[in-house]
Amino acid sequence: MGKLRPRVLVVSLGGTITMTPIATGGVAPALSVDQLIAGVPGLAELDADLEAVDFRQLPGASVSFDDVAGLADLVRRNLAAGVDGVVVIQGTDTIEETSYLLDLYHSGPEPIVVTGAMRNAAMAGADGPANLLGAVQVAASPAARDLGCVVVFADEIHAARRVRKTHSTAGSTFRSPNGGPLGYVVEGQPRMLIERLSRTPAFRPGGSRPTVAVVTVTLDDDGAVLDGLGSRVDGVILAAFGAGHVPQAMVPALQYLVEAVPVVLASRTGAGPVLTGTYGFPGSERDLVARGLIPAGFLDPFKARVLLRVLLAAGTDRDGIRAAFTAAG
Repeated sequence: MGKLRPRVLVVSLGGTITMTPIATGGVAPALSVDQLIAGVPGLAELDADLEAVDFRQLPGASVSFDDVAGLADLVRRNLAAGVDGVVVIQGTDTIEETSYLLDLYHSGPEPIVVTGAMRNAAMAGADGPANLLGAVQVAASPAARDLGCVVVFADEIHAARRVRKTHSTAGSTFRSPNGGPLGYVVEGQPRMLIERLSRTPAFRPGGSRPTVAVVTVTLDDDGAVLDGLGSRVDGVILAAFGAGHVPQAMVPALQYLVEAVPVVLASRTGAGPVLTGTYGFPGSERDLVARGLIPAGFLDPFKARVLLRVLLAAGTDRDGIRAAFTAAG
């Protein structure tokens, strides 16, 4: 008996990759997965069996936590039925968050690969077909196992935990400032530079529906925006200056807030970690951690929000939240 061909499930949430012009102007999601697959040169010749599901037809900006939870359940059922890898296509606006959420929900060795497009199908040089081809090549390869969820774009393979959208229009928008790509798609095969990352325990979708706010610290910030926030949200991500610093005038409001809800300290810089013990002035990372703020490590504010929301939905207490951020960040 010959070797079985890998089964790859391709699921669509919509996004630019599926968009075509509409009568009122601009573009909107319209293409099905089957239409996308049919338009990719070389995809039919791959040594893989493709299965297609149109799960949502949304722009990336409208994808919700509930959509991703439903997607995670769909993925789990198909993996249990023998699928070897999954490709998710969606709008790029939220890929850095949805991919990390899928990573938190996924515990198996099978690859989940997220991709999309920056240029829609009606534009010259549309990148969707190449990205979809690369994503399927990665999802079908044993080299991508045990990596969790990854993002494949422009023949680069990025860990969901690290990847950022760094440019509003460029095809090379996805980057991993902390560590670089895990590997590249070379001549149709994933070539991994990093064999695997440590993975956090997987969560199951469900539980409560907490509200987590992201507050960005700015020049001469007095913390007025924090007044009463603790009564309206379940948790806060503070996107602070540099390695985790805020103006001294903001400290009293933060002290009041952290007594009401968990507050996670992240950096607004886009790369590098939050420190915990280097600076000692009022409003420094050392001061804020001593007051009860939870350091996010290398997690950026948006991924920190995803993790905190999942933890709160699972009913995790503050000690558990702190331990989870220590492991993930």
